Amino acid sequence: MFKFLKNKIKDAVKNISKNVEEKEQEETTEIIKEEKPIKEEKTIIEKETKEKIEKIIEEKPKKSLASKIKEKITTKRISEKEFEELFWELELALLENNVAVEVIEKIKQELKVDLVDNPLEKNKIEDIIENSLKETIKDLFKEPDFNLIEKIKESEKPYVILLLGVNGSGKTTTVAKLTKLLQTNKLSVTLAAADTFRAAAIDQIQSWADKLDVKLIKHDYGADAAAVAFDAVKHAKAKKIDVVLIDTAGRMHSNINLRDELKKIVRIAKPDLKIFVGESITGNDCIEQATTFNEAVEIDGIILSKADIDEKGGTAISISHVTDKPILYLGTGQELKDIEKFNVSKLIENLGW
Repeated sequence: MFKFLKNKIKDAVKNISKNVEEKEQEETTEIIKEEKPIKEEKTIIEKETKEKIEKIIEEKPKKSLASKIKEKITTKRISEKEFEELFWELELALLENNVAVEVIEKIKQELKVDLVDNPLEKNKIEDIIENSLKETIKDLFKEPDFNLIEKIKESEKPYVILLLGVNGSGKTTTVAKLTKLLQTNKLSVTLAAADTFRAAAIDQIQSWADKLDVKLIKHDYGADAAAVAFDAVKHAKAKKIDVVLIDTAGRMHSNINLRDELKKIVRIAKPDLKIFVGESITGNDCIEQATTFNEAVEIDGIILSKADIDEKGGTAISISHVTDKPILYLGTGQELKDIEKFNVSKLIENLGW
């Protein structure tokens, strides 16, 4: 997971450190070169009057060549101009790996605070940059202020969860995975086939319902999706079911009519939790989709599908910061068990830290 991004970041950080060292060698060489004119000038000074000699000596730097070089060897200060030049390679690596522009800008500003005009210990510049980058990336994530299983058990029944996203993002499979997860935690579930836009969608979720042995509330193809959601909640209340999972039609975030239908479902079903499901591998498209859905119905959290085959990782790094919503779970395979609670520390570990 995130292998490509991990390697790209590490290469960029190493090159930044290498460029700093090379620049240091050049600057030290320049200090030595500067000493030669001083010695030549001394010969001229000896021929001047005493008054001129004293004046010139006062104007000369009091630091010796040895002290100048020692200072250069022990610490390094990176100027803002140097930082801009050095950050460029890291910026390219992040862009190539689907990290959102506003996230790159935040990373840049945080690194600048840590690195620019601060005395940095030599031979540790690479470690300093890596540690700063690690802390900055950690801060990008909004942590959920609840544990889903505990929240459901504490809440009034039924607890209604609405899943939304574009076509092919893995919503229906995610509904099945969540159902299995909830059953494992001794919670009963009812499913709602609110995707009445595609006839095959009802058949797909029915097959999952049969496999998981749960009740599916469905209407005919073309029916009012909000009515399906309403009936599912009504059934769950009557049967004292713990959770209702509503599977909605995939809709492009730019389709105003389907967005309005989604708003109607929210109005009628009054979900306790609205979860955006997006493909981790689609990068900035996924981030744009989540942003638009969030503006339309205010999502509460995110599930990223196909995280197991996402070598870039930019979506996971960016989406929480851009939407200001937590990533709740990652889809990590095709089996029902392949869903895991999102963990920032594990993501950082996957990036090689």
